[in-house]
Amino acid sequence: MQNTRLNTLFDRLGKQFVQWSENPWRRLSLIIISLLFGNFLASAIATTTGQRTDLDALVSLVTLTIVESISWLTYGTSFGRRQIEEPNAILGKRPLWIALLNSLKLGLVYGLFLEAFKLGS
Repeated sequence: MQNTRLNTLFDRLGKQFVQWSENPWRRLSLIIISLLFGNFLASAIATTTGQRTDLDALVSLVTLTIVESISWLTYGTSFGRRQIEEPNAILGKRPLWIALLNSLKLGLVYGLFLEAFKLGS
């Protein structure tokens, strides 16, 4: 690609974000925000599909596929297996985007369990 001003701007922004997210507290805050967004997403999915009952099977299939894909990406790849053995895998060496996706998945599954308990009571 050509080295245009727009490319250099995005390269600098990317490098600044990587430097910003290397701080453990900022990384933890991004992971917590991702977890809470997954919980919100689960609530939104449950209320949206509750209004239209014909979408239940399709949305559950798509949600299951997304959750299993994220699990495979996090735990099934070579860097995922290597990170499980390390004690600080969540805050330390795992790439940020993998940790954010995994946190989003955990929030989504937890939120769906909460919605199921609300409907069951």
